[in-house]
Amino acid sequence: MKKVLNNYSSKNDINIRQIVAYIDNQLEIEEYFEGFNKEDTMNVMSVTKSITSLLIGIAIDKGYIKSVDDYVMDYYRDIYTPKRGEKTIYEVTIKHLLTMTAPYKGKSEPWKKVCTSDDWSLSILDSLGGRDGITNQFRYHTLGTQILLGIIRVSSGMNILDFANEYLFKPLGIEPRVNANCTSKEDQFNYLMNKGPHGKVWFMDPTDMPTAGWGISLSAYEMAQIGLMVLNNGIFNNTRVISEKYLNEMTNSYVSLDYKFGNQDYGYLWWLPHRSSDIVAAIGDGGNVIYINRKYNIVVAVTGYFKPMVFDRVEYIEKNIVEALIK
Repeated sequence: MKKVLNNYSSKNDINIRQIVAYIDNQLEIEEYFEGFNKEDTMNVMSVTKSITSLLIGIAIDKGYIKSVDDYVMDYYRDIYTPKRGEKTIYEVTIKHLLTMTAPYKGKSEPWKKVCTSDDWSLSILDSLGGRDGITNQFRYHTLGTQILLGIIRVSSGMNILDFANEYLFKPLGIEPRVNANCTSKEDQFNYLMNKGPHGKVWFMDPTDMPTAGWGISLSAYEMAQIGLMVLNNGIFNNTRVISEKYLNEMTNSYVSLDYKFGNQDYGYLWWLPHRSSDIVAAIGDGGNVIYINRKYNIVVAVTGYFKPMVFDRVEYIEKNIVEALIK
C-alpha cells in the first residue's frame, strides 16, 4: 500500500501537478492533480541545468571531453573569434561554467540578443570573460550554460538531442524528446506560461540545439528515474549510465551561498540544500524538483507550472513527503 502524504502545505503549493516518490528504490507515492497523469510533462525550468551537467559527465566518460579543467576556448577556437582585446575568455574552464563561477560582461543576461540570434551557444560567448579576469565569484547565469552543450556538440560531432536521447534518456526508459518547435517570441512565452501538459519536447534554438539552462519538459515520473540513477551511483537497471567518479564530483560542494540562494551550496549545476552531499537537488522555477536523500535512500520528483517567486520545494518535500516515507 502506497504512503499517504502529510498535510503540510503553503500558498505556494497550489501549482503542483505531479508528485512521485521512492524509498529504497520502491515507488511509494504517486499523485497527480488537475487532470494530469503519469505521462504528462511540464517545462521543468532550471532542472534542465542539472540534465546538462549529466550530459557533460557522459561526454567525459566517453572521451569526447578530457576533463572539467579543459579551457572552453579549446573547443570553440575553430568556430568562434573573441572580441578584440578580450583575454579572460581564454582562462575560463568547463568547471567554471558548471559551478557558476565563470565571469561575464554586463550586469544582466543578454536574453534578447541571444534568443534572437542564429546560434545561442556562439552568441552567449560574446558575454563570457571581461576585464575583471577570473574571480571565481558565483554568478548564476542561465544563458552561460548553453556553452556547455556547444562543447558536447563540437567534441562529439553529434546533435545534442540525439546525444541526450541515446546516452541518457534511453537507458532510463525515458521516451525521446523532440523539438518543441517554438519559432517566435510568442511561442517562447506560451511555452513558459502554459499550465497544461507540454508533451515529450525540449525547447531549441535555430540550430536545433536544446536549451541548456531551461526548457526541457519532463514528467515527475521521468525525473524520478533520473534521481534513482544518481542515487544508485550512476547505475539504472544494472546498466551504468554515468560514472560514479563524475557523480561524486557533481554533488560535491564548490560554492557556499547566502540567504539570497537559500543558504545552499552548489555543485556542478546541482544544489546541496543542507550544504552536504547527503542531500542534492535539481531545482527549477515553479518548484520543479528532483530531490535525492542519500541518508534515507529517498528520491522525490515534483512538477508544477511556472509561478513567480516559487523557486524550490525542499521544505515542502522534507516536511510533507520525506516525513511520510520514514514514518
